Amino acid sequence: MTRRLFAATASAVLILGLAACDDGKGPVTTPPPDLGFEPQTSDGGGDESGASDGGGDAGASDEGETRAAPDIPAPDPEDFPGMDKHTHSGAVEAFRYYIAMVYWSHQDGSTSKLNNLHSEDCSGCDDLIDQVEISIDKDYDWSPVPITTESAEHYKSENYDIEVGYIYIVGEHSIATPDGKVHNIAEEKYTSLGGMTWSNGSWLVNEIQITETQAGA
Repeated sequence: MTRRLFAATASAVLILGLAACDDGKGPVTTPPPDLGFEPQTSDGGGDESGASDGGGDAGASDEGETRAAPDIPAPDPEDFPGMDKHTHSGAVEAFRYYIAMVYWSHQDGSTSKLNNLHSEDCSGCDDLIDQVEISIDKDYDWSPVPITTESAEHYKSENYDIEVGYIYIVGEHSIATPDGKVHNIAEEKYTSLGGMTWSNGSWLVNEIQITETQAGA
């Protein structure tokens, strides 16, 4: 199974659902520069997000302001026990930590810590970094993103030290844009596969694929 998945091109990866549209057409696999998401808030006058779409009064006041990085703590390595160990379970925990750090980087507005968790050869990781940088450039303000593990397993690999299969659920969260609108992102499940290599005393992601998990899977 793992060899078949990694035979697919990296460009076919669905980047963490950031490009998913809520228009009934499902996710797009090649996200446009604006990430392609649409508001999932109610359009009925903007009561709950009233300050967000209030015709331009509040929106105009936000223009030109720079949001401070939110005080959202980074994923705690203690929650990923053994991620620093050269073991199969260590590779699994290191990959789980990497996924958590991808989402946290969107919230923190920085890629510096994330860049240390993958190899220079990881093209899928570069795509994820690009997504974070787009979010930073556009001054998107992310709420905390809950991530729940459904399953995490390791497999033998012909190309990497080990491969990790990880199915996880991204809980509901929101993304605020500089114009004051708040986009509510629904809960979604994803299947990911990481090619892991042990280098200089730590696990690095050497390639990654992420796809939306079909309902009922």
